[in-house]
Amino acid sequence: MSSTKQINVAEYLYARLLQLGCDSLHGLPGDFNLLACDYVRSSGLNWVGSCNELNAAYAADAYARVRGLGAIMTTFGVGELSAVNGIAGSFAELAPVVHIVGTPTRTSQSQGAMLHHTLGNGDFRIFADMFSRITVAQADLKDPATAPAEIDRVLRRCYTETKPVYIELPVDMVTQTVDATLLDTPIDVSMQRGDPDAESMVLGIILEKLYAARRPVFLVDGAAQRRRLMPSAEKLFEKAQIPVFVAPMGKGAIDESLPYFVGTYAGDGCNPEVKEALEASDLIITLGNIKSDLNTAGFTYRFSKLNTIDLHWDHCDFGYAHFSKVSYHSLLPRLTEAIETSKLQSTATIIPNIPRATLPTNGGDAITHEWLWPRISSFLQSGDILVADTGTSYIGVWEMTLPKDVRVITQILWSSIGYGIPAAQGAGLAAKDLGKGQRTICFEGDGSLQCTVQELATIIRHELDVTMFVIENEGYTIERLVHLPADAHYNDIPQWQYHKLPEVLTPLANKDKVKAWRIESRAELDGLLSDRSFAEGKGLQFVEIHMDKLDAPRMLKEFGGRAAKAG
Repeated sequence: MSSTKQINVAEYLYARLLQLGCDSLHGLPGDFNLLACDYVRSSGLNWVGSCNELNAAYAADAYARVRGLGAIMTTFGVGELSAVNGIAGSFAELAPVVHIVGTPTRTSQSQGAMLHHTLGNGDFRIFADMFSRITVAQADLKDPATAPAEIDRVLRRCYTETKPVYIELPVDMVTQTVDATLLDTPIDVSMQRGDPDAESMVLGIILEKLYAARRPVFLVDGAAQRRRLMPSAEKLFEKAQIPVFVAPMGKGAIDESLPYFVGTYAGDGCNPEVKEALEASDLIITLGNIKSDLNTAGFTYRFSKLNTIDLHWDHCDFGYAHFSKVSYHSLLPRLTEAIETSKLQSTATIIPNIPRATLPTNGGDAITHEWLWPRISSFLQSGDILVADTGTSYIGVWEMTLPKDVRVITQILWSSIGYGIPAAQGAGLAAKDLGKGQRTICFEGDGSLQCTVQELATIIRHELDVTMFVIENEGYTIERLVHLPADAHYNDIPQWQYHKLPEVLTPLANKDKVKAWRIESRAELDGLLSDRSFAEGKGLQFVEIHMDKLDAPRMLKEFGGRAAKAG
């Protein structure tokens, strides 16, 4: 008899998740994953029973952004298709989520059995085919001999490429055994390296252009942070000491108190002084640029491609020239080492003095977006996790000044309303797993809240520290602004008594750990934000804020006006 220690396939998969920093598994039980669920807790994972699969996918997405890897488990067909929107968002937004699907037995699949949760046509591959378009790697664990290698292959790609992957776990494969000593060798998750010769050529071009430029700048975007570039980028910025801007999807990537940080650049949608400072540059070096419509405020970037160097995960673009086999994970350290600061033009070190947003003195006592976001800026603390749902909230965050190490979680590219509450749950759980006492602060519109409100119960049940601000403005304000007429009936929603929701969703055992407020004025909100006990952010703190239904951040008003005219 072999003395090799054995472990079943499910336990092997869970052990690998733990090794990669994923301590919690979101999902829902279903008859094709029940056996796999039996081994979750005993393997050391925390099971998070979500209210539905879409919410679980949103939560795993935010968890992944904080911890580096997230995971969700659903059942075949009905469960996985309920999660498809969330997984697609993770693919678009570069979130490393592992989607585990409990599937029917291998025999049932090979025989084309007419099982429940199928389309009744004997095709057991159709759902996997759907997910192949929105995941970067897939594995069907049908053979115990190859299952460990398949798990390792897929998890490596999830971690290094920061995109979701798809793993099918048939019921009869769960308890099949594999060699447990394989876990003694960690998965190689070192980041992709470029071709040294190609990078040497690119490095020479960058340095030549950088030394010739009189006003070079850096522009940091979302892919730089999502693909773990920022530690290397920060060393580059510190040495170069030239102006650094962030795009909206890169908000939170840079310490905004640094002397060379200028502001958030979003074309016509940003502070005019920030816009002028970047567009006057004769060399713009972008890191992880994502030129989507909202990220560029309706494609309103106003600088020449000929003056741009775009550094990406696996390639580099100089104007209209494309260089493959170049990875910024290996290129940036070389660039940092090679830069001779004495060769930079003297004007390169002049950092524009852009005034920070201040509280307006007009407007009476009504809460407006112009007043709200600067006020929230002063409420934030270093280390906070800030979640903003699609709509007025995630655009309002662009105008904020952030303390050091504030992580911003938004869906600017995918823009699926309802993301906020489950994402706050996932981020809050990730913070709890990290054990650093971080606050999770969420801004949610009333329309978005009505899509995924059930997940408040999960926040409460797991005793997560989440402070949630719900903007009650009578419906879908962002839709009112981008398509006229603004009072179209289909943008109206039922006006709930939002501040009473936590009481309904709170188990009796937790009733003293949840607090709720209904706020209608600046004075009320200012007093709450100034309260020390509120600032500690313990448990669920639920704040219903009333605002006018047509009030919005300045950028959204301008973008909406252009969109309405174009439509």
